[in-house]
Amino acid sequence: MKVCNIIPYFKDNLSSITHEKEIVSWAYIVIESILAYTKSDTIIYSDSYISKTNTDKIINIVKELRQNKPIQYILGEAYFFGLYFKVNRHTLIPRPETEELVKWILQYNFQSVLDIGTGSGCIAISLAKNLSLNTFVLDNSKEALEIAKFNADKHQVPVYLLHQDILKITELPKVDVIVSNPPYVELNDYDSIKPNVINYEPHDAIFAPSYNSLIFYHKIILLSKSALNQNGLLFFEINEKYSSEISDMLKKNHFVDITLKKDINDKFRMIKATKK
Repeated sequence: MKVCNIIPYFKDNLSSITHEKEIVSWAYIVIESILAYTKSDTIIYSDSYISKTNTDKIINIVKELRQNKPIQYILGEAYFFGLYFKVNRHTLIPRPETEELVKWILQYNFQSVLDIGTGSGCIAISLAKNLSLNTFVLDNSKEALEIAKFNADKHQVPVYLLHQDILKITELPKVDVIVSNPPYVELNDYDSIKPNVINYEPHDAIFAPSYNSLIFYHKIILLSKSALNQNGLLFFEINEKYSSEISDMLKKNHFVDITLKKDINDKFRMIKATKK
């Protein structure tokens, strides 16, 4: 196989899976990962032959993509906020919408942060790479915390690991900022979720309990009242259909300066509140 054959090979084998733009994007991600070639390099070296080892890798990656396995899990890493993060089936794949949340948080000055439901640690680590922070990451999954620790070490960010179930604890460390992207997809929406998400990403990090879709927000808000320092900030990624309910919940718990923010898709997917 030559370099110039890679993108056509992806298109020929994956056209039934998704649209061409995404297929080409996958091809370039794989080319960069395996050959360390940029898009320009693929043109410059288009007639170069690929080794059998790398050809076999590409063929196997395409086979996994045909099974709807996310490219990030196949390669074992995801790109987020200018950094590469190790990911696996115990961690959600970082999304562009969450990058917007990080950008929003970085508009404020603070010295400590707690990321609840940290997964790969992408939010906390991205914040700490841009600011000198006392950084706490919390998750109920030991395996996810191991990945977060790996990523923190990789990016030389000191973190305090908290292996805890947020629904079972009564206090949190004192910090200036608390951020969380908790499970908020309703089980009723199960059939509408893409196969690459349903079949591979951790369900307990995606779906809220059927008996209470907002249980994580309610518990985090209650704990944040005592955990946040004066004028501390609470940030959530949210399901837009519950933006009013979460705003009301914050008001009832005496948070002020409550602000909803839209994402790139013009949906209210983030909220900020200040401890009075």
